[in-house]
This record gives sequence, C-alpha cells and structure tokens, in this order.
Amino acid sequence: MSRLDGQQVKGNIVIIDDDVLVRQALGDCVESAGYAVEGFGSAEEFLASGATQTATCLIVDIQLPGITGLELQSKLAGADHRLPIVFVSAQETNANRERAMRQGAFGFLSKPFRREDLLKILGEALEH
Repeated sequence: MSRLDGQQVKGNIVIIDDDVLVRQALGDCVESAGYAVEGFGSAEEFLASGATQTATCLIVDIQLPGITGLELQSKLAGADHRLPIVFVSAQETNANRERAMRQGAFGFLSKPFRREDLLKILGEALEH
C-alpha cells in the first residue's frame, strides 16, 4: 500500500456520492482513519476513471443520478470485480437494503450514521 503523511495506508477507499459535501465529509472521516480516498460524483465517473483497478473498498450512495448504486453493484459483479461495497442512503427502504445485501454488499448504513459504525464496517470489509 502507499503511504499517507508518512503512515502506512490501510486501503484505497472509493466514495461515490453526488453530494459534494457528503463526499468530502466521508472522505475526511475515512482519510483521518488512515485510508487513502478517491471521490466521484457518479457511477459513470468512477467507471470511466479506471479506479476499479486500485480500489480496495467502495462506499456508494444508493440514489445516484444516472447509474444508481444498485445498478453499479450489478455492473461490477457482471464484470467480475469483487470489491466490497458499503452502501449509504438517506432514503433507506427495506427493499433497497435487502437487494443490496442479497447482491453481495458488505454493509448498509442509513444517513446520518456514526463515524465509528462506518469505520468498523470498513475495517471488517477489508479483512474479509
């Protein structure tokens, strides 16, 4: 792994959320825990970037413009990308949670959530 401010980086976390403030807040949280972070405003940006090759875990909003978080999950699985995905959603429905988990999501957090909960799930996802 690369180094961040002289410390060993725990993993490269990609955050995909169309709300720039949420993306920045999540990025700051994750980076402060020793992870490298890349952020994207849409699934299309992420897919075009080539970051599927360097990411170790994804944090994805369910409600994205264009390709939704659940559609991205399906596309990645179809392309045999086995990245752990943690979904976040402000508009949680049991149907979304169940579909995400059934399709192999590692976790699902409802906004707002506690920093500790996010970091715990990330740690578990990267150990898995």
